[in-house]
Amino acid sequence: QVQLVESGGGLVQTGGSLRLSCAASDHTFSTYTMAWIRQAPGKEREFVATINSSGRSTYYADSVKGRFTISRVNAENTVYLQMDSLKPEDTAVYYCAADRSYVLPPSPYQYLYWGQGTQVTVSS
Repeated sequence: QVQLVESGGGLVQTGGSLRLSCAASDHTFSTYTMAWIRQAPGKEREFVATINSSGRSTYYADSVKGRFTISRVNAENTVYLQMDSLKPEDTAVYYCAADRSYVLPPSPYQYLYWGQGTQVTVSS
């Protein structure tokens, strides 16, 4: 199994920025599609962004397109989510996830491995 550990969450004001990181446990990271999924209390799990194994293809939910950027550094077994122009509706636990396939459009439920999540809170 692959271990995924998120970090970088916190409390920011509307319009602020955060950069989330996800560190994977081993070098098989470079073979996996990676994604960020979020879930607010009482809400359904929501797809945010995904990146293929090479890092050459990305895909975003309409709600974050133009504000969030997913990237990866395979040599460091790390995927990032840069979040700019944050809104209160972005408040959620953000999960890093991994799967063997790159499927568009993604489902928030398709991923094989999940991190523990990191809380992002955006004040209004």
